[in-house]
Amino acid sequence: MLFYRAAVDLSSHTLNYVAGIIRRHRKAIRSPWRRLNPGRQALLVLVYLRKGETFHMAGAGFGVSTTTAWRHVEETVMLLSARSPKLDRALSKARHDKLHYLVLDGTLIRTDRIKADRPYFSGKHRVHGMNVQVIASPDGTIVWTSGALPGSTHDLSAARIWGVLRALGQAGILVLADKGYQGAGGVVVTPYRGKGKPESQKRANRAHARLRGPGERANAQLKNWAVLRKLRCSPCKAGPLCKAIAVLQNYETTRG
Repeated sequence: MLFYRAAVDLSSHTLNYVAGIIRRHRKAIRSPWRRLNPGRQALLVLVYLRKGETFHMAGAGFGVSTTTAWRHVEETVMLLSARSPKLDRALSKARHDKLHYLVLDGTLIRTDRIKADRPYFSGKHRVHGMNVQVIASPDGTIVWTSGALPGSTHDLSAARIWGVLRALGQAGILVLADKGYQGAGGVVVTPYRGKGKPESQKRANRAHARLRGPGERANAQLKNWAVLRKLRCSPCKAGPLCKAIAVLQNYETTRG
């Protein structure tokens, strides 16, 4: 196997943040000596998440086995996803920050499932994957991400399953969403549908898209972490991975 030096487009602040979480966890569980110190483990995890390296390649680059690389990533993703806010707390913070509105959107995390796995097949995207609901602020900052459901789940159904619509109604925050959430009602505002709409509705739709667009960049920020472009692991890992990456992305944006 050949080795070469490479770069990861993340700041040292993010590396130190993850290393600190790992260091405190090791101290709490009184972990014995490990081949990789907290800083090196943090870097291995960031390489895996940001660049989408396989466990075999990431492990080889850091001088550890594939199993050890997998174990380090699993442990760190668990620690990071635990720091992702619950829905009620995320909405309370949004209300405290006096955000005028939020943006609700669903994203499909592609998987390597085969055609026989019908529950994972998204008819909208024509690929297999997992449905994840994302709430973002008007500027695209990730406010909250849901767990993952099979890709065949409709966005509106997923929002109801995770209790998003009920929580949004209780929070009383205006929410913009695309046509996939038509019929949600309450505080969720969607574009007008149908052909031959009057000019007033067309203008309303253009304004809606203009306001919603920046918030929907939150999904692009998640997919900027290569591991989410196509999962090569169990589909049930999509939810924790999205939550962990949302924590890292927000930290990188604010501190990087």
